[in-house]
Amino acid sequence: MNTIEIKNLDDDRLKPFAALTDRQLRSQAGLIIVESPKVITSALDAGLEPVALLCEQRHIQGDAAAIIGRCPDITVFTGSRDLLADLTGYTLTRGVLCAMRRPVEPELSTVCRDARRIAVIDGVCDTTNIGAIFRSAAALGIDAVALTTTSCDPLNRRAIRVSMGTVFKLPWCWLPDNAYDALRSLGFKIAALALSDDSVPVDDPRLLAEPRLALVLGTEGDGLSKRAIDGADYVARIPMYRGVDSLNVAAASAVAFYITAKGL
Repeated sequence: MNTIEIKNLDDDRLKPFAALTDRQLRSQAGLIIVESPKVITSALDAGLEPVALLCEQRHIQGDAAAIIGRCPDITVFTGSRDLLADLTGYTLTRGVLCAMRRPVEPELSTVCRDARRIAVIDGVCDTTNIGAIFRSAAALGIDAVALTTTSCDPLNRRAIRVSMGTVFKLPWCWLPDNAYDALRSLGFKIAALALSDDSVPVDDPRLLAEPRLALVLGTEGDGLSKRAIDGADYVARIPMYRGVDSLNVAAASAVAFYITAKGL
Protein backbone atom coordinates (compact mmCIF):
# COMPACT_ATOMS: atom_id res chain seq x y z
CA MET A 1 0.00 0.00 0.00
CA ASN A 2 1.29 3.40 -1.01
CA THR A 3 -0.22 6.03 1.30
CA ILE A 4 -0.18 9.69 0.27
CA GLU A 5 -1.48 12.33 2.65
CA ILE A 6 -3.20 15.18 0.85
CA LYS A 7 -1.72 18.56 1.74
CA ASN A 8 -3.55 20.65 -0.86
CA LEU A 9 -6.22 20.21 -3.51
CA ASP A 10 -4.03 21.06 -6.51
CA ASP A 11 -2.41 17.64 -6.90
CA ASP A 12 -3.14 16.41 -10.45
CA ARG A 13 -3.37 12.85 -9.16
CA LEU A 14 -6.62 13.81 -7.44
CA LYS A 15 -8.39 14.90 -10.63
CA PRO A 16 -10.43 11.70 -11.05
CA PHE A 17 -11.99 12.26 -7.64
CA ALA A 18 -13.02 15.87 -8.14
CA ALA A 19 -11.91 17.78 -11.25
CA LEU A 20 -13.21 15.42 -13.93
CA THR A 21 -16.89 15.17 -14.81
CA ASP A 22 -18.46 11.75 -15.31
CA ARG A 23 -18.26 12.28 -19.07
CA GLN A 24 -14.57 13.14 -18.83
CA LEU A 25 -13.94 10.13 -16.61
CA ARG A 26 -15.55 7.96 -19.25
CA SER A 27 -14.09 9.45 -22.43
CA GLN A 28 -10.68 10.70 -21.32
CA ALA A 29 -9.55 8.68 -18.33
CA GLY A 30 -11.43 5.41 -18.82
CA LEU A 31 -12.33 5.46 -15.13
CA ILE A 32 -15.34 5.30 -12.87
CA ILE A 33 -15.68 6.41 -9.26
CA VAL A 34 -17.21 3.98 -6.78
CA GLU A 35 -18.32 5.08 -3.34
CA SER A 36 -18.68 3.24 0.01
CA PRO A 37 -16.98 0.02 1.11
CA LYS A 38 -19.96 -2.23 0.29
CA VAL A 39 -20.29 -0.97 -3.27
CA ILE A 40 -16.53 -1.01 -3.84
CA THR A 41 -16.51 -4.62 -2.67
CA SER A 42 -19.26 -5.47 -5.18
CA ALA A 43 -17.15 -3.93 -7.94
CA LEU A 44 -14.08 -5.90 -6.88
CA ASP A 45 -16.15 -9.09 -6.76
CA ALA A 46 -17.26 -8.37 -10.32
CA GLY A 47 -13.62 -8.17 -11.42
CA LEU A 48 -13.15 -4.42 -11.81
CA GLU A 49 -9.60 -3.13 -11.52
CA PRO A 50 -8.97 -0.59 -8.73
CA VAL A 51 -6.63 2.32 -9.48
CA ALA A 52 -6.61 4.48 -6.35
CA LEU A 53 -8.46 4.90 -3.09
CA LEU A 54 -9.47 8.11 -1.34
CA CYS A 55 -10.41 7.96 2.33
CA GLU A 56 -10.05 9.56 5.70
CA GLN A 57 -6.96 8.50 7.61
CA ARG A 58 -9.04 6.75 10.25
CA HIS A 59 -10.65 4.49 7.66
CA ILE A 60 -7.34 2.89 6.62
CA GLN A 61 -7.65 0.66 9.66
CA GLY A 62 -11.45 0.83 9.62
CA ASP A 63 -13.97 0.78 6.76
CA ALA A 64 -11.31 0.64 4.04
CA ALA A 65 -9.19 -2.06 5.66
CA ALA A 66 -10.76 -5.02 3.87
CA ILE A 67 -10.50 -3.28 0.49
CA ILE A 68 -6.85 -2.41 1.06
CA GLY A 69 -6.25 -5.99 2.13
CA ARG A 70 -7.60 -7.22 -1.21
CA CYS A 71 -5.61 -4.60 -3.15
CA PRO A 72 -2.24 -4.40 -1.38
CA ASP A 73 -0.56 -2.43 -4.20
CA ILE A 74 -3.19 0.29 -4.41
CA THR A 75 -2.35 3.96 -3.85
CA VAL A 76 -4.35 5.39 -0.95
CA PHE A 77 -4.88 9.14 -0.75
CA THR A 78 -5.87 10.31 2.73
CA GLY A 79 -6.88 13.53 4.37
CA SER A 80 -9.19 15.04 6.93
CA ARG A 81 -12.96 14.78 6.58
CA ASP A 82 -13.25 18.51 5.86
CA LEU A 83 -10.44 18.47 3.29
CA LEU A 84 -11.97 15.53 1.43
CA ALA A 85 -15.36 17.27 1.46
CA ASP A 86 -13.69 20.34 -0.08
CA LEU A 87 -12.09 18.11 -2.71
CA THR A 88 -15.19 16.17 -3.75
CA GLY A 89 -17.82 18.80 -3.03
CA TYR A 90 -19.72 16.69 -0.51
CA THR A 91 -19.14 14.63 2.63
CA LEU A 92 -18.15 11.12 1.63
CA THR A 93 -20.46 8.23 2.43
CA ARG A 94 -18.52 6.31 5.08
CA GLY A 95 -15.43 8.19 3.90
CA VAL A 96 -14.23 5.97 1.04
CA LEU A 97 -14.01 6.48 -2.75
CA CYS A 98 -12.30 4.22 -5.26
CA ALA A 99 -11.23 5.09 -8.80
CA MET A 100 -11.53 2.00 -11.02
CA ARG A 101 -10.92 1.10 -14.63
CA ARG A 102 -14.14 1.29 -16.59
CA PRO A 103 -15.12 -2.21 -17.73
CA VAL A 104 -15.50 -3.05 -21.40
CA GLU A 105 -19.16 -2.76 -22.41
CA PRO A 106 -20.48 -5.92 -24.13
CA GLU A 107 -22.68 -6.15 -27.22
CA LEU A 108 -26.45 -6.67 -27.02
CA SER A 109 -26.19 -10.24 -28.27
CA THR A 110 -23.77 -11.11 -25.47
CA VAL A 111 -25.88 -9.50 -22.76
CA CYS A 112 -29.05 -11.22 -23.98
CA ARG A 113 -27.60 -14.62 -24.77
CA ASP A 114 -29.40 -16.45 -21.95
CA ALA A 115 -31.89 -13.76 -20.96
CA ARG A 116 -35.64 -14.29 -20.80
CA ARG A 117 -36.64 -10.96 -19.28
CA ILE A 118 -34.76 -7.74 -19.95
CA ALA A 119 -35.35 -4.09 -19.11
CA VAL A 120 -34.96 -1.49 -21.85
CA ILE A 121 -34.33 2.02 -20.52
CA ASP A 122 -35.29 4.64 -23.10
CA GLY A 123 -34.18 8.21 -22.45
CA VAL A 124 -34.11 8.09 -18.64
CA CYS A 125 -31.71 10.85 -17.60
CA ASP A 126 -32.01 10.96 -13.82
CA THR A 127 -29.10 9.12 -12.19
CA THR A 128 -31.14 8.25 -9.11
CA ASN A 129 -33.80 6.58 -11.25
CA ILE A 130 -31.18 4.68 -13.24
CA GLY A 131 -29.63 3.32 -10.05
CA ALA A 132 -33.02 2.40 -8.59
CA ILE A 133 -34.09 0.62 -11.80
CA PHE A 134 -30.92 -1.47 -11.77
CA ARG A 135 -31.40 -2.36 -8.11
CA SER A 136 -34.99 -3.47 -8.74
CA ALA A 137 -34.01 -5.37 -11.88
CA ALA A 138 -31.31 -7.31 -10.05
CA ALA A 139 -33.55 -8.06 -7.09
CA LEU A 140 -36.73 -8.99 -8.97
CA GLY A 141 -35.57 -11.46 -11.59
CA ILE A 142 -34.65 -9.38 -14.64
CA ASP A 143 -31.77 -10.97 -16.53
CA ALA A 144 -30.21 -7.93 -18.22
CA VAL A 145 -30.61 -4.23 -18.96
CA ALA A 146 -30.20 -2.38 -22.26
CA LEU A 147 -30.18 1.40 -22.54
CA THR A 148 -30.65 3.89 -25.35
CA THR A 149 -27.76 6.29 -25.74
CA THR A 150 -30.12 9.09 -24.65
CA SER A 151 -30.17 7.58 -21.17
CA CYS A 152 -27.86 8.35 -18.27
CA ASP A 153 -24.68 6.32 -17.87
CA PRO A 154 -25.28 3.50 -15.34
CA LEU A 155 -21.65 3.90 -14.22
CA ASN A 156 -22.22 7.48 -13.16
CA ARG A 157 -21.04 7.86 -9.56
CA ARG A 158 -24.51 8.52 -8.14
CA ALA A 159 -26.19 5.83 -10.21
CA ILE A 160 -23.68 3.28 -8.93
CA ARG A 161 -24.27 4.36 -5.33
CA VAL A 162 -28.08 4.30 -5.59
CA SER A 163 -27.94 0.88 -7.23
CA MET A 164 -25.94 -0.42 -4.25
CA GLY A 165 -23.49 -1.98 -6.68
CA THR A 166 -26.05 -3.99 -8.65
CA VAL A 167 -24.80 -2.31 -11.84
CA PHE A 168 -21.83 -4.66 -11.42
CA LYS A 169 -24.00 -7.74 -10.90
CA LEU A 170 -26.39 -7.40 -13.81
CA PRO A 171 -25.33 -7.60 -17.48
CA TRP A 172 -26.06 -4.39 -19.38
CA CYS A 173 -25.24 -2.69 -22.66
CA TRP A 174 -26.04 0.28 -24.87
CA LEU A 175 -28.64 -0.27 -27.57
CA PRO A 176 -28.01 0.30 -31.27
CA ASP A 177 -30.19 2.84 -33.11
CA ASN A 178 -32.38 0.07 -34.54
CA ALA A 179 -33.15 -1.16 -31.03
CA TYR A 180 -36.45 -2.94 -31.67
CA ASP A 181 -35.16 -4.72 -34.78
CA ALA A 182 -32.08 -5.83 -32.87
CA LEU A 183 -34.17 -7.16 -29.99
CA ARG A 184 -36.59 -8.98 -32.30
CA SER A 185 -33.69 -10.60 -34.12
CA LEU A 186 -32.77 -12.15 -30.76
CA GLY A 187 -36.28 -13.51 -30.27
CA PHE A 188 -37.73 -10.87 -27.95
CA LYS A 189 -41.26 -9.53 -27.93
CA ILE A 190 -41.40 -5.91 -26.86
CA ALA A 191 -43.75 -4.52 -24.24
CA ALA A 192 -43.83 -0.73 -23.88
CA LEU A 193 -44.97 0.46 -20.45
CA ALA A 194 -47.37 3.29 -21.24
CA LEU A 195 -50.97 4.42 -21.02
CA SER A 196 -52.89 4.01 -24.26
CA ASP A 197 -56.34 2.98 -25.42
CA ASP A 198 -55.12 -0.46 -26.46
CA SER A 199 -52.88 -1.17 -23.45
CA VAL A 200 -53.20 -4.42 -21.53
CA PRO A 201 -52.56 -5.00 -17.82
CA VAL A 202 -48.94 -5.83 -17.10
CA ASP A 203 -50.09 -9.20 -15.73
CA ASP A 204 -51.87 -10.12 -18.97
CA PRO A 205 -51.36 -13.87 -19.53
CA ARG A 206 -50.05 -13.25 -23.03
CA LEU A 207 -47.17 -11.18 -21.67
CA LEU A 208 -46.40 -13.64 -18.94
CA ALA A 209 -46.33 -16.51 -21.44
CA GLU A 210 -43.77 -14.88 -23.73
CA PRO A 211 -40.52 -16.87 -23.62
CA ARG A 212 -38.46 -13.71 -24.15
CA LEU A 213 -39.81 -10.30 -23.20
CA ALA A 214 -38.25 -6.82 -23.27
CA LEU A 215 -39.92 -4.26 -20.98
CA VAL A 216 -39.43 -0.71 -22.26
CA LEU A 217 -39.38 2.13 -19.71
CA GLY A 218 -39.62 5.77 -20.77
CA THR A 219 -38.46 9.16 -19.61
CA GLU A 220 -39.39 10.62 -16.25
CA GLY A 221 -41.47 13.47 -17.65
CA ASP A 222 -43.04 12.58 -20.98
CA GLY A 223 -42.83 8.79 -20.92
CA LEU A 224 -42.21 6.86 -24.11
CA SER A 225 -42.42 8.48 -27.51
CA LYS A 226 -45.27 7.62 -29.86
CA ARG A 227 -42.74 5.93 -32.12
CA ALA A 228 -41.53 3.69 -29.29
CA ILE A 229 -45.09 2.78 -28.35
CA ASP A 230 -46.28 2.15 -31.90
CA GLY A 231 -43.28 -0.07 -32.60
CA ALA A 232 -43.89 -2.38 -29.64
CA ASP A 233 -45.66 -5.72 -29.75
CA TYR A 234 -47.61 -4.88 -26.59
CA VAL A 235 -48.45 -1.73 -24.69
CA ALA A 236 -48.71 -2.62 -21.01
CA ARG A 237 -50.05 -0.62 -18.07
CA ILE A 238 -49.99 -0.97 -14.32
CA PRO A 239 -53.59 -0.72 -13.02
CA MET A 240 -53.90 2.21 -10.60
CA TYR A 241 -56.52 3.78 -8.37
CA ARG A 242 -57.79 7.15 -7.05
CA GLY A 243 -57.21 8.88 -10.36
CA VAL A 244 -53.45 8.41 -10.31
CA ASP A 245 -52.27 8.01 -13.90
CA SER A 246 -48.58 7.25 -13.48
CA LEU A 247 -45.78 6.19 -11.17
CA ASN A 248 -42.19 7.30 -10.95
CA VAL A 249 -40.29 5.30 -13.54
CA ALA A 250 -38.23 3.49 -10.90
CA ALA A 251 -41.35 2.52 -8.93
CA ALA A 252 -43.12 1.41 -12.09
CA SER A 253 -40.14 -0.70 -13.08
CA ALA A 254 -40.20 -2.58 -9.77
CA VAL A 255 -43.87 -3.47 -10.18
CA ALA A 256 -43.44 -4.57 -13.80
CA PHE A 257 -40.28 -6.55 -13.08
CA TYR A 258 -41.85 -8.46 -10.22
CA ILE A 259 -44.98 -9.37 -12.17
CA THR A 260 -43.37 -10.34 -15.47
CA ALA A 261 -40.42 -12.25 -14.03
CA LYS A 262 -42.40 -14.04 -11.32
CA GLY A 263 -42.46 -17.79 -11.79
CA LEU A 264 -39.83 -17.97 -14.55
